[in-house]
Amino acid sequence: MELMDLKKEFVKLYGEGEIRTFHSPGRVNLIGEHIDYNGGYVFPCALDFGTYACVRERKDRKVNLASTNFDLKVQVDIDNIEYVEEDDWANYPKGVMKVMADMGYKLGGMDVLISGDIPNGAGLSSSASLELLIGVIVNNLFNNGTIDQVELVKIGQKAENAFVGVNCGIMDQFAVGMGKKDKAILLNCGTLDYSYANVELGDYTLVIMNTNKRRALNESKYNERRAECDEALEAINKVKKVGALCDLTPEEFEAAAVKIEKENVRHRAMHAVYENHRVKKAFQCLNEGKLEEFGQLLTQSHNSLRDLYEVTGKELDTLVEESLRAEGCIGARMTGAGFGGCAIALVKKDNLEDFKNTVREGYKKKIGYEPSFYGSGIGEGTRELR
Repeated sequence: MELMDLKKEFVKLYGEGEIRTFHSPGRVNLIGEHIDYNGGYVFPCALDFGTYACVRERKDRKVNLASTNFDLKVQVDIDNIEYVEEDDWANYPKGVMKVMADMGYKLGGMDVLISGDIPNGAGLSSSASLELLIGVIVNNLFNNGTIDQVELVKIGQKAENAFVGVNCGIMDQFAVGMGKKDKAILLNCGTLDYSYANVELGDYTLVIMNTNKRRALNESKYNERRAECDEALEAINKVKKVGALCDLTPEEFEAAAVKIEKENVRHRAMHAVYENHRVKKAFQCLNEGKLEEFGQLLTQSHNSLRDLYEVTGKELDTLVEESLRAEGCIGARMTGAGFGGCAIALVKKDNLEDFKNTVREGYKKKIGYEPSFYGSGIGEGTRELR
């Protein structure tokens, strides 16, 4: 929905008066999957589409939450915020407000209308986008913008972990909150050290492809994979003391892997270590303009997620296979947590329309329905629109 239309909807719902507007992007991870919680590097960027909000302060302690994407409207008493299953999407904003209140930050009443153009369940971080949106709103309305953006990122993650109950790493919130136009972020999830790489794709473009198989993260095998990684770490620590799997080089891992008895657990750890290695190489490739090599790393990442981490599934594998068969594609991989959601491909601009047609037809033949395609630039992190 356009911002002007959203403002009109806001007035219809809440009446006339001053309206402040905010935007929070979605994110896509270029490479580095399922290693944020293993102390590894990830390489995400913010998208130029995401979630808008129109907001107005109230004189009381009530927060009204409404969205153009859902019929459900929720009123929250900010002195008594609790998780309520029926409140569905509104639990994400509630979680952020609760964490901020518990930390001693100021909160006040407000009317909020939200509109997102991130496909729900696609794995492009609609939840992190919403969390940072609310964090920045509360910061700007009630705390004079004094809360550091990295602090807001941590608050978003804490809300999702402790309030909503999804054991996510920090990458999504970080990419959404700290994104910069035309840059990707090399982020060490263990230390939160980060640096930016210019994303100059020249004759190529990044294509995001949705399997249209809805993915619900907390219903997936996400927590199971985390437990397997913890088990691998415990076994490795019997021969070599490390704080996280991604502290190991591939060589160190190969030497210590004999201690991991279960094959599936060994495979999970192997993915984490080698994926971390690929991310560092990918950062270097982008900075040096080596796009062909960058594309190869994307494909290697997908193969590892398919064979070692086992989080892809038929839909994502088909999307990637069909992409790699199409002319002009130099690399493709699933992105996000897997089990549905999205994949990305690096495609020559001249081949873009043919690429989409080839992938669409091949995917439909094997899966029975069509994928969706999104073109997105790399956008700014969460902010108030002036």
